[in-house]
Amino acid sequence: METVVSGIRPTGHLHLGNYFGALRNFTKMQHEHHCFFFIADYHSLTTHPTPEDLHGNIKNVLAEYLAAGIDPEKATLYIQSDVPETIELYLFFNMNAYIGELERCTSFKEKIRKQPANVNAGLLTYPTLMAADILIHRATKVPVGKDQEQHLEMTRTFGNRFNRMYGVDFFPEPQAFNFGEELVKVPGLNGSGKMGKSEGEGNAVFLADEPEVIRKKLMRAVTDSGPVEPHQVKPEAIENLFDLLKLVSKKDTLDYFEDQYNQCSIRYGDLKKQLAEDMILFTAPFRDRIKSLLSDDAYLKKVSSEGRDKARESAAKTIAEVRNIIGFKSF
Repeated sequence: METVVSGIRPTGHLHLGNYFGALRNFTKMQHEHHCFFFIADYHSLTTHPTPEDLHGNIKNVLAEYLAAGIDPEKATLYIQSDVPETIELYLFFNMNAYIGELERCTSFKEKIRKQPANVNAGLLTYPTLMAADILIHRATKVPVGKDQEQHLEMTRTFGNRFNRMYGVDFFPEPQAFNFGEELVKVPGLNGSGKMGKSEGEGNAVFLADEPEVIRKKLMRAVTDSGPVEPHQVKPEAIENLFDLLKLVSKKDTLDYFEDQYNQCSIRYGDLKKQLAEDMILFTAPFRDRIKSLLSDDAYLKKVSSEGRDKARESAAKTIAEVRNIIGFKSF
């Protein structure tokens, strides 16, 4: 059984892109692998150094992870800052990471372009903290998107460098977890690209969104003036709406609007209204479960404390061996 590690920042609600892109697969993975899922609250400070409600954001993400199907009895679900051993490993990796390789990181260059007034050391050393998150459990598989593949390569670099420097074969080489055809790209509502928080809240449908919010978002979704020829190729914005129909609507609903489009008689208002109602129906179980969990502080505390204990048990073993390998030993 392989060890898998994955995290998500507590900087917003989970959306349909998160669910179809990874969370749906996590619920399967937790039955087949030794899984550690964590809420990356330290990472969130690199771009949001003064969060308005960090604890509230963590609570929301914890509830939404659970509502999406993560089973704390099957997987270890924990909060990053509850495991100080991660930060100790982060320090050790920083001691052997070079400024040049960190500055060449694509995501660092992108971040300093987007937030020139907040180029902090945490941004520069993001790859070493990610490496610590992964290797603190000596993970062999990591579900990552394209934007994180370079960071995973750097994780292998830091682990291998440690092994070479100390003449050991301690850290494994974690590989990207490939979901294959199961990984679905969910389009956003702004007419291009994928669903995500970075494009604004109006671009994403969140699992916790109330029905009226979903209706308003869908009615504002980008469309065009409609096809002028039968079987006309759909522009990206329209193809996106049909892709969303494929995810949440019945086949006969999709077939109906396909026929309407091909006959040049489609009414986008009708399509968006139907898509909104289908999204409301699809998200209803998540929404209800999230509300129930958020009102049960005792259960959330139990999940987080048990997750902390399991994560620290794993992390403590790694740190004890790392300290011994380096030479930190008690007299």
